[in-house]
Amino acid sequence: MLNPAYTTSSSRAGSRALGSRVVVLTGASSGIGRATALALAEQGATVVLAARDRAALEAVAAECERRGGEALAVPTDVVDAAAVRALADAAISRFGSIDVWINNAGVGVVGRFDEIPIAVHRRVVETNLLGEMNGAHAAVQHFRQQQRGTLINMVSIGAWAPTPYAVAYTASKFGLRGFSEALRAELRDLPDVHVCEVYPTFVDTPGFQNGGNYTGRRLKPPPPLLDPQQVARAVVGLVKRPRDALSIGSVAWPSRLAHALAPGLLGRATKRLFDTALQRADAAPSTSGNLFDPSRRHAVDGGYRAASPLPAATAPVAGGAVALALAALAYALWRGRSR
Repeated sequence: MLNPAYTTSSSRAGSRALGSRVVVLTGASSGIGRATALALAEQGATVVLAARDRAALEAVAAECERRGGEALAVPTDVVDAAAVRALADAAISRFGSIDVWINNAGVGVVGRFDEIPIAVHRRVVETNLLGEMNGAHAAVQHFRQQQRGTLINMVSIGAWAPTPYAVAYTASKFGLRGFSEALRAELRDLPDVHVCEVYPTFVDTPGFQNGGNYTGRRLKPPPPLLDPQQVARAVVGLVKRPRDALSIGSVAWPSRLAHALAPGLLGRATKRLFDTALQRADAAPSTSGNLFDPSRRHAVDGGYRAASPLPAATAPVAGGAVALALAALAYALWRGRSR
């Protein structure tokens, strides 16, 4: 369990849109989490920031202060249920309540399933699924007592479209989608308690640089890539106006449609695309990345969108989901007629 000691900023926003909201945010040190923390601070929210790296958290808290919010940095490993409980207690002790809890911490590993140590797969599931369940458990108990609150789970389009070579990640996200839907149904008797899911497509964050990689190749996320700021704005929108689920990205719905109509076709085609990309990629050493240690890169952006032109290793994936959706639709219609 990480030391739950925390630091606070000294300024507080005035009467801006979220000036009275207390928001707990995990995975706040980089990528979508960091972008969301800053976006919330600009709206005047009080943010309680959690991640494993104290120095990185304190840097984000300082930036939130400069943007007008009040920040509390609580180093936390979401896999540790006691640490997550301490995170909730610290927020309530300092600010009196929690209005919104955002489960954003997540990790991934890429490679052939049987060539990745089982302990690595376990860590992915523990972080992405059990970590969010730990957060929800702490938040919902508080929400039930105060009869209000919003839980936002950062899921992924990977919860709808299985990804070859990312089996544990897919399992964790499918599980998280089911958990979120079941929990929302269970809480229907609390009309002012909301459970929201966010399903972004690939986002330009340091996630691929920080994550586990057992492919022997240098990884790059496939285009089109979302700006983390776009996802952050969407999350802020959910804080203001909760809704059950939100998909972000041009290939989100085509991917879901392709999986619904012809999951086998989608799986086979996705594997071919990734095989082609991996064959063209440069060699790289195997690594467990940030699965067992804090991330090394804490920027908002991964820098992939700035690279031009995009490397050939990722080009075959561009637009693939849209093409697969159309192919799946044609396949489904053909099957219907043949019957």
